[in-house]
Parts: sequence; C-alpha cells; structure tokens
Amino acid sequence: MTTEEILNYVKQHPSGKVKVAVTDLDGVLRGKYIAVDKFLSITEGKMGFCDVVFGWDMNDAAYDNVKFTGWHSGYPDAGVKLDLRTFRKIPWENDVPFFLGEFVDPQEAPAAVCPRQLLQKVLRDSEQLGYKPCFAQEFEWFNFAETPDSIHAKDFKNMTALTPGMFGYSILRSTLKGDFMTDLFDLLKRFDVPLEGLHTETGPGVYEAAIVHTDILMAADRAVLFKTAVKEIAYRHGVMATFMAKWNESLPGCGGHVHQSLWDSAGNENVFYDAKHPQYMSEVMQQYVAGQLYCLPHILPMYAPVINSYKRLVEGAWAPTTLTWGIDNRTVALRVLAGGKKSTRLETRVIGADTNPYLAMAACLASGLYGIRHQLKLEQPATTGNGYRDYSYGTLPRNLDEATRQMKNSPVAKELFGDTFVEHFALTREWEWKQYAKAVTDWELKRYFEII
Repeated sequence: MTTEEILNYVKQHPSGKVKVAVTDLDGVLRGKYIAVDKFLSITEGKMGFCDVVFGWDMNDAAYDNVKFTGWHSGYPDAGVKLDLRTFRKIPWENDVPFFLGEFVDPQEAPAAVCPRQLLQKVLRDSEQLGYKPCFAQEFEWFNFAETPDSIHAKDFKNMTALTPGMFGYSILRSTLKGDFMTDLFDLLKRFDVPLEGLHTETGPGVYEAAIVHTDILMAADRAVLFKTAVKEIAYRHGVMATFMAKWNESLPGCGGHVHQSLWDSAGNENVFYDAKHPQYMSEVMQQYVAGQLYCLPHILPMYAPVINSYKRLVEGAWAPTTLTWGIDNRTVALRVLAGGKKSTRLETRVIGADTNPYLAMAACLASGLYGIRHQLKLEQPATTGNGYRDYSYGTLPRNLDEATRQMKNSPVAKELFGDTFVEHFALTREWEWKQYAKAVTDWELKRYFEII
C-alpha cells in the first residue's frame, strides 16, 4: 500500500485508534494504543516513549548497573519514529492498524541500543559491500492448555500440555487441535507474517513454524511479531504458548534457527552458490561461514540471551555445543544447505526460540560479513559425523556469565556493533546472571534441605 492509502485506512477505521510497538533488548514488544489524531501528528516526526524499556529487564525490574538510563537520568522520554512500511492490520482485533517503531537520539540519529536500528546498521554495511541479505527464522515452541491465571495458581508446576506424548510431524495431533492450527496459519498470513510450514514437533504440545524468507529487516519484523502474535492467538483458544529455550530438562529444547543467504545488489543472483565447487559453496559463502565460526564465541549472548538459553545447548538435544559446521548436519552449529541456485543457504542452529530476532539476525549478518571483509579462509573441515564429539575447534561458552564476559571484553564484538551497544547489552546480561545467582531454586531445596 502507498503512504496515502495507509493513512486513509487509519483515518477511516471505526476504532479511532492505532496500535504501535517497539522492542526492548530481550525482544519483548512494548507498545500502546494511540488516538488517530495523535498518530497523524507524528507520522513525519517522532513520538516520546519512556526510555525505561532499555533500563529494566523483562520483569520490569530496574537495572542498577547501567549507564544508558536509570534513576540517575530520571528515565526521560526517548524519541521513537514509526516506520510506515511496517503497517499491518491485526485480524484478531477487528483489523486495527498496527505499526512498529524504532528509537532515535536527540539529534534524530539511530539510537545505539535500539535492536531494530542495530540491525539496520549492519544491513547498511552489507549493502556497501554490494550484498542484499535474504533471511528467515523458524521457531519451535510449547503450547499448554492453561491460562496466565491457572499457571500462576499452579506455580508453574504440573502444567497440562496441549497434547500428550512425543509425536513429531503428527497428522493426528494437528487434526486434534485443528482450529488452533488453522487460526495460526491463516491469521498470521493476514497479519503479514506468512508461514512456509507449520507442524508438530517431538514433545507434548510442541509446534514448529517456518516463516517465509524475505529481506533481512522484514524477516526480523516478521519474527518479532510472530512470537507475540502466536501468544495472542493462543489466548483466544485457551492456550498458553512459551518460547523458552528449555522449559523441562527431560524434553527437547526450542530452537529459533535463522536461515540466510546473500544476493547481488539487484537481488537476482545468490552469491553463496557456485556450481563448480564440490559442495556448491562459493568463496563468499566460505568466508561468511568462517566469519560466523570465528565470531561466535565473541557474540553468543546475542544468540543465547538468558540463563535458560544454555540449558538447551547441551549434548544430544538437537542444539549445538561445539564450534563446528557441516553439510546438512543437524549436530553442528552451522548447517550448510547447498545445491540449488536459489536454495543454497546457511542455517545458524545455535539460536534459540528465546532470542531477540533483531539481535540474532544482526549477529549472523555482521559476523558473516566480518569473514568476507577479512577474507577469512574456511580451513576448518566440515564435520561429517557427530558434531557433539568434534572438539577440534573448541566449544561454546557454557553459561550466560561466561558468554557475557567474553563479549564484554571482545574487540571483535565492539568492531561489529560499537562500544555503546556492547557495553549496555553486556551490562544487562550481567544483571540477568546476578538475579539468577541469588535465587534459591527448587533443585537446591530438594537436594540440600534435609540432607546437608
């Protein structure tokens, strides 16, 4: 739609309101409804939005260790520009108009800590090198026949899965909850988050969806909106959806794998593909893979951002633990899918469903471009067997504390994303670790209360 058509739709919508949202560092949508007149007054300017969204964690607890904002600054409003290109109609809210925004500083330059702005910075780097990134994210998540009230009343114990048993790719289970599956597929398409596929995964109540690939910024917008939209659609069916990386130690974790390729500036040729190479991998693709392998330990919190992320990254759980790559190998960190001119791509499997898509995609692209800029050679051979046992080139950091320490002190991370972002993001991850470190868990009570 043209800008004029979008504005006319907003003016004529009977609700008289518009829904707008931004994302915080954890990828959580923060937003509000505004009146149509207010919306029209800021379409070419900006609106104020409290910068506390970068000064608190996902539970709204204020950080006490960051410089960007806090009690010391008084939590002022920051400028937010709405991107009219993100216009959507929310089909489960009577087609209320919806827009995404991004933060700017007082001089209206991109805010250094804004996830969407960070991704656009990396995108500009790619375009300067002559590459157009094509991305898509896929998600696994668990569904429960619960409500927020019932889960809190149960203290998050003995929750009822939407369907029982381990039944991946099940036609029976998708039929059993056919209304929910149909709504997910159809309403997401109407919300401009089209799916390539939707199916059950192995585990009670687990679904997996692959979002249609597109340019990287739109792909990230779709991924961010997908997670919230799934939860909202689930509410309508008396279902709660969770994108935790690992909600139960006995069950598989939830991935948020990112598929990616680079195309020429016109978008006509996939520069990852080389028909003459034995594995159909161009030199550009080899450098891109080498860059991701090299940078991965420096930026892992952007792929695995919370404590729980690392409970998924364990051996034999369909998530990687080593710095490995391979051809169509699901035990490695980087899975190369090569063979076709259009389909040759890289799948970064480290990424969990709990990630912020803007940061995950920015990390993928920036680290791949690092390999291209520095002309890194992919000297590491492809892992052909069990990647969990291939320790030749190292392993991933084992927890958020270890990963954050590496990122905070990494000149590579600062080269990719700038000092301001790295400092602020690392401090927020340190806060997350401190909250975990002081908590007394059920595991500790069961293990020590009586015996010790």
